[in-house]
Amino acid sequence: MKYMLLTYGSQQEYDALAGQGSAQARSAEELAEMGSFLEKFTGDLAGTGELVQAAGLTAPALASRVQLRDGVSVVTDGPFAETEEVLAGYWIVDCSSMDRALEIAARLNECPGPVPESGTVVRAIEGFADDIGA
Repeated sequence: MKYMLLTYGSQQEYDALAGQGSAQARSAEELAEMGSFLEKFTGDLAGTGELVQAAGLTAPALASRVQLRDGVSVVTDGPFAETEEVLAGYWIVDCSSMDRALEIAARLNECPGPVPESGTVVRAIEGFADDIGA
């Protein structure tokens, strides 16, 4: 079964990682710790054959939104209204059970750096693509 692990952050956390804005910049050592952890975490999943895909997302200020207004698609560039948390990254894993996916998520929460109160959200992926032969 496939599961998506969703991690969240804030624009302020992105700013801290980049050493910008009013947020206290992360040190080179902190960035290296985070990078090493995520590289090993993702590599371990690849090694067990459970990793399907993983990616980090750019800062919310760099996002664009496409909305339908009066039948016309309208593109709005970020930043958008401040929200506490935004989607920051994801992992798709193919593992034996929800319990195993939750174990993986618990390990991900050990990453050095700020961990939002929401932690990591785990959602099962329905098999639509598998059903149509994709």
